[in-house]
Amino acid sequence: MKAYIFPGQGAQYTGMGQDLYQSSEEARDLFHKANDILGFDIAKVMFEGSENELKQTKVTQPAIFLHSTILSKVLGDSFQPDMVAGHSLGEFSALVANGTLEFEDALKLVHKRALSMQAACEKNPSSMAAILGLEDSVVEEVCESVDGVVVPANYNSPGQLVISGAHEAVERACELLKKRGAKRALMLPVGGAFHSPLMLPAREELAKAIESTTFHQPICPVYQNVTASAVSDPEEIKTNLIEQLTAPVKWTQTMKQMLADGATDFTEVGPGKVLQGLLRKVDRQVTADSISGL
Repeated sequence: MKAYIFPGQGAQYTGMGQDLYQSSEEARDLFHKANDILGFDIAKVMFEGSENELKQTKVTQPAIFLHSTILSKVLGDSFQPDMVAGHSLGEFSALVANGTLEFEDALKLVHKRALSMQAACEKNPSSMAAILGLEDSVVEEVCESVDGVVVPANYNSPGQLVISGAHEAVERACELLKKRGAKRALMLPVGGAFHSPLMLPAREELAKAIESTTFHQPICPVYQNVTASAVSDPEEIKTNLIEQLTAPVKWTQTMKQMLADGATDFTEVGPGKVLQGLLRKVDRQVTADSISGL
């Protein structure tokens, strides 16, 4: 079975998607639609913007979504997924790829998500940290023991878990995790505590937009971050997409479940090869490749 996976924030780079724009009329039309929806020239920022410009959440999220989604559309008949999944933001690309969301509706939701997350970050100064070399259960135990908000946010691969929360609580958890044997406990250069309770204001704002958007019956299941299981019911997909902002990304569990359900061939669609690397930490023998352009 063919599985397509879609990257999230952090995969961006200057020049992303430019070859699609230059070689495909369909891609150009979609980029122009995106410029109109967003109210600024996202294509220009993607192709020519500095690293700092691309790092802004309001730019990063629609940019990565556009690269992945436009690429999956211009692949044409060769794009035949049996199952899809996306890491955090990438879940929106996955939902366009399997027909749950229309391109324009998904982009509007991604834009709303980016702006509301940016606002939540500014309201609650907070951070994230990558923890390497410990069992998930140890990281969970330490987070529970720390005063203040700090929670597991991204279960990326065996031995790699990102924590998220209030700045002081994250720093304290890092100190304790080093004492428990973590190979590394590295503060990440992000603007806020994604996938933590501190994103609740953003979730409430995004929920209104999601509830008023039409979700269609998908052509294949999406393995959602919140459940790490196959979901095909549009209403259930909606609920999980809302929960995602304050719940952890169960990526390790998702990859294991897709493999258990018969995935034999994985393709990462969009910028970078991060997900391909994480997948190989789950199963070294798996067939995996990536597509970032035509």
